[in-house]
Amino acid sequence: MVTLQIRTTSRSQMVDITDRVAEALKSQGVQNGIAFVFVPHTTAGITINENADPDVVHDILFALDQCVPWRQNGYRHIEGNTAAHVKASMVGSSVSVLVRDGRMVLGTWQAIFLCEFDGPRTRYVYVSALQP
Repeated sequence: MVTLQIRTTSRSQMVDITDRVAEALKSQGVQNGIAFVFVPHTTAGITINENADPDVVHDILFALDQCVPWRQNGYRHIEGNTAAHVKASMVGSSVSVLVRDGRMVLGTWQAIFLCEFDGPRTRYVYVSALQP
């Protein structure tokens, strides 16, 4: 297993970590199998989406903010970051990606993103793989 350390710079952010995940798999000698990418934080997530047009990232974060506003009457969590917890649950904490011939099997426009919802912070992402 490889641990990636990622420093985020704003409250809500999507950081493309595809190249770092690929490097982690390469360092583990993964040729074929399933890669697992997991974030052990309750206010961050992992997702796969488009990396070609930065407006997609903007629109995802905008839509999540519309669905789950930062301030809302009725939130009870004392730390004041309820929205971050809800968004992280919506996005999820992991993705699985097939690996073939040493490369992740991703679509042309797909990338793996660390989703920050309570930054800026230092986040950790674990990358591991199962090989036949």
